Amino acid sequence: MRCPHKKDLIFIRTFGILILSCITIKTNLCFSSNPSLKTLNVDGKFEFDDVHTAAKDFGNRFHYLPAAILHPKSVSDIAITIKHAGNSELAVAARGHGHSLEGQAQVYQGVVVNMESLKSFEMEFDEELKFVDVSGGELWIDILNQSLKYGLAPKSWTDYLHLTVGGTLSNGGISGQAFRHGPQISNVLQLEVVTGKGDVVNCSKAQNADLFHGVLGGLGQFGIITKARIALEPAPDMVKWIRVLYSDFETFTRDQEHLISAENTFDYIEGFVIINRTGLLNNWRSSFNPQDPVQASHFESDGRTLFCLELAKYFKTSKKDNINEEVMRLLSRLRYISSTLFVSEVSYIQFLDRVHVSEVKLRSKGLWEVPHPWLNLLVPKSKIQNFAQEVFGNILTDTSNGPILIYPVNKSKWDNRTSAVIPDEDIFYLVAFLTSAVPSSTGTDGLEHILTQNRRILEFCKTERLGVKQYLPHYTTQEEWQAHFGSQWKLFVQRKSAYDPMAILAPGHRIFQKAISFL
Repeated sequence: MRCPHKKDLIFIRTFGILILSCITIKTNLCFSSNPSLKTLNVDGKFEFDDVHTAAKDFGNRFHYLPAAILHPKSVSDIAITIKHAGNSELAVAARGHGHSLEGQAQVYQGVVVNMESLKSFEMEFDEELKFVDVSGGELWIDILNQSLKYGLAPKSWTDYLHLTVGGTLSNGGISGQAFRHGPQISNVLQLEVVTGKGDVVNCSKAQNADLFHGVLGGLGQFGIITKARIALEPAPDMVKWIRVLYSDFETFTRDQEHLISAENTFDYIEGFVIINRTGLLNNWRSSFNPQDPVQASHFESDGRTLFCLELAKYFKTSKKDNINEEVMRLLSRLRYISSTLFVSEVSYIQFLDRVHVSEVKLRSKGLWEVPHPWLNLLVPKSKIQNFAQEVFGNILTDTSNGPILIYPVNKSKWDNRTSAVIPDEDIFYLVAFLTSAVPSSTGTDGLEHILTQNRRILEFCKTERLGVKQYLPHYTTQEEWQAHFGSQWKLFVQRKSAYDPMAILAPGHRIFQKAISFL
C-alpha cells in the first residue's frame, strides 16, 4: 500500500481520536494490511479482502475501510488480537449489528471485530436467580425469544431489538421502561471484558468494580464486552397498547411526569411530536387495528403541533378480566383530547419488536439504507418548555422525515458510577430526532438541510445554557468531549489510561488520539 498523499494526511489529522496528555505513540502510516495478522493463532478467522461491510453503518454517512475484520470464535481470539494490535500500533473497534450512526464502530486501517461471530455461545439461564449469561454479540431479540421459553424476560429494553448486547451496554440502552427500571446498563449483574491491554477480566459491582462501571456507558473506550449477565423478571403474555393526542405541550409533559412518578402506573411510557401535518393523521396510529374507534380514526389536524402519548400496560392472560378496568382508571387521570383514544391488544413480543415491522416495510421499498442523521438529546425537566418552544415552534418545520420521540425518565434509576453522562436533575427528557435523509434531495428532506437543523438545535441548547447532554454523542474535538463529560472527564481519562493505555480501542468516537509521526 502506498504512503498517504497530502489529502490523506489531512483526513487522518481531522478524523483521528484525541490524545491523552500522558501518552505519546508514534505511528508509521506507510503500512500494508499488516500481514502479521495472518500469523496469529486464532480459532476464528481474519478477513482481508471483503472489508467494505465494516466501513458502513446505519448512519450511512461515514465510511472508513479497516485493514481486516476478525470473525472470532472465542474470547481468546479477541484478546490475542488486541495484544497484537497494541504491539503493532493498530486500532481495534468492536462492531455489533452495525447500527452506529457516525462511524463509531469503524476504524481506518485497523481491525474491526465482528461481535456477532460470538453469537454461537449458548445462553445460560438461571431460573431461580432470574438472570441469563449471554455473549456480547447476541441480539436482544434472540434473548427475548429464548427467555420467554422460561417465562422470563429482561427488564429494560431499547425500542429496536435487533442490536447487540455489547453495543447497547456501551451506550446506555433507553426505552419506555427506563423510568421504572432504568436503562439497560442499570440491569446488568456481571460482565466479561477484554481490556485494551488484552486482559480478559470478569467484573461486577463487587469485583473489579471500576472496570465494570467504566465499561457501562463507556463508548467502548476501556474494553470489549464479550459476555454479560442480564437481570430477568417474570414476563407478561399480552400488552394493552394505547395512544392519545394532546394539543398543549405543558399538559402533555405534566401528564407524562405524573405517570413516571406514580406508584401504580403504566409499564411503558413514551411520547412523540407531530408537526405541521394536515388531514387525517393515519401514520400516528399505523400500528393499530382497523376496528379502532371511528371517531378517532377520523381525527384531523389543521397544521397544529400535536403531541402523542404512547402507553402500554402488560398483563397475564389469566388476569385479562381486570386489565381493561385498570387501564381506564389510569387514563381517567389524564387530560388528553378525548376523541383520540386508541387502544390495541397485542402479544408481548409483538409490542417489543414493533419497530422491526417498520424496518421490513422500509427495506422492501429501498428506504432503509439511507443516511440517518439522528440527534439524541437528554434535556433537563426545568428546561423542556423552553426547548420545545424554540425547537418545535421555530427550528423544525415538519416531522415528515422521521419520528421525534420525547419522554421523561427518573435520574434515580441511573447509577452515577457508570460512564454514562446525564443531566443533573431528578427528571430529564429523552428527545430523539430520528430522521432519514433522501440521498439525492436538496430540499427539506435532504441530508444537508437536516444536518443544518441539528446544528441549529445544538447551538440553541448551548447559547441558552439548557444543560442538555447528547445521548449517543458525537464530537470532533477534545474540548467538546471534555465539556460533554464535565466533572466526569478526569475519571474517564484515568480509566482510559488504566485499561487502554495504548489508546487502541474504539477510535471511531474520536476521543483519544495517538500522536502521529510522518515519515
